[in-house]
Amino acid sequence: MPRGTAAVPTSSVQLADREEELKPMQNYDWQIEVDCATPAEWSKMLDLFDDANIYQTAAYGGIHWDEKNLSRLVLKRDGEVMGMAQFRIVRPTPLKFGMAYLRWGPLWERRGLPLDPEVPTRMARAIEDEYLDKRKLFLRILPNAFAGSARAATMQAAFCRFTPEPFDATNLYRTFVLDLAPSLDELRKGFDAKWRNKLSGAEKNGLQMIAGSGRAEYNAFREIYNQMRKRKTFETTVDVEEFGHMQEVLTESQRMRILVCKDKGIPVAALVVSAMGDSAIYLLGATSDDGLKSKGAYLLHWTMIQWLKEAGVRWYDLGGIDPEENPGVYTFKKGFSGVDTCQINPMVASNSALSSGIVKAGLVMQRALRGPLKHLATRN
Repeated sequence: MPRGTAAVPTSSVQLADREEELKPMQNYDWQIEVDCATPAEWSKMLDLFDDANIYQTAAYGGIHWDEKNLSRLVLKRDGEVMGMAQFRIVRPTPLKFGMAYLRWGPLWERRGLPLDPEVPTRMARAIEDEYLDKRKLFLRILPNAFAGSARAATMQAAFCRFTPEPFDATNLYRTFVLDLAPSLDELRKGFDAKWRNKLSGAEKNGLQMIAGSGRAEYNAFREIYNQMRKRKTFETTVDVEEFGHMQEVLTESQRMRILVCKDKGIPVAALVVSAMGDSAIYLLGATSDDGLKSKGAYLLHWTMIQWLKEAGVRWYDLGGIDPEENPGVYTFKKGFSGVDTCQINPMVASNSALSSGIVKAGLVMQRALRGPLKHLATRN
């Protein structure tokens, strides 16, 4: 019986199904650890996974959600870490109801190891046991999986008891994903002709590229970003100050990569990319008027692509796109000739009618308030 969003008691049939499901998995000693890892320990374990991402870092959780609102679950097999998931816990009152929110998780793709199909199944059941059955929370998962991918199929199979949340203007994540496996020559030839011509023009403009992950590089980006905001006077939910704080807390291996373009010694464009595991995400970008004239953004991304390939990154997620609301950004990103794709539907489940009702009402209100800004946000 699928697990949905209504209050459904655990029946003997469900327990029998679960026991039958886990029968082939008794050859190993599996352990579940909840809220045992320190932020430093969590960061160290995160580097073991190909599907690691910035939204599952201790720095993102601690700064964006506050450490006291986090819960971390670790799955081990014979003492070895095989899966992880960092949740935001929202309890509006001391009473036993609320929400557990998992963003871009769980993680189960260990670097250098073939995927064991038992791991995602064990992770899903451990998550259900802890947050649905024990804590009686409404559980919402925003998967790090794109439609049609093997990761998406694995996620949907593991969480088959959950209900897909219908897409709307606030929860649809559409992007271009560029496969970095081809050679640099092949990648460049694959760019749209106009995009490639502007890149060639930028290379002739004598621009200087500064790369780093320190405070100086981020401050240079922030200054250009603030200038751009004053010029364009747009509304946004992106907090560049918050990302700056994260950059200082992130471990060295997980820090965002920053590229700054200078024209005649003056910073005119910059971008911020998170590269973890086998993927990179274009998070933030800014261009001054002089940067537009010099076509600095084209050279920035091409330089970033070269660095990502050297670092062994396979996929470059170019960030959210919206052809109707933001056609300029859409056209620019389309020029990379990546795959136009969407993440699979968020997944929800609850065994508590009280948690389900209150959380759903809150989500409706939140979407109503944030809807007009959704196309301006990078990610929330």
